[in-house]
Amino acid sequence: MATAFINLGVEDPARSRSFFESLGFSFNEQYSSEAAVCMILNDAAYVMMLGSEHFANFTLNGICDTSTNTEVLIGVSCDSREAVESLVEGAIAAGGRPAMAPQDHGFMFGWSFYDLDGHHWEPIWMEA
Repeated sequence: MATAFINLGVEDPARSRSFFESLGFSFNEQYSSEAAVCMILNDAAYVMMLGSEHFANFTLNGICDTSTNTEVLIGVSCDSREAVESLVEGAIAAGGRPAMAPQDHGFMFGWSFYDLDGHHWEPIWMEA
């Protein structure tokens, strides 16, 4: 299986790290610096949060203004409905903003939030 690296432009990598650490995420120090932090989703998926200037080195396109546009929806699976609720409630308490209303389909439950830089995160639980 290939490893996935999701790259996001952020205003302040240290601030983003603090936000996601408060939600229980860990970081890979080997790929972290003042210009970027590497958040671990699992053994095969990471989120690189790159300071805006550093992020601009990786694209010829303009950087999305996440206050008015959505560049990506980042889905993250959770072990339970309660874990989804806890993650979204924690994100909002830590300074994130609510995104979409909770969606309960019985066998699947999802909710979403915007992080400090306006990236749209969608924690979801599905029955196994």
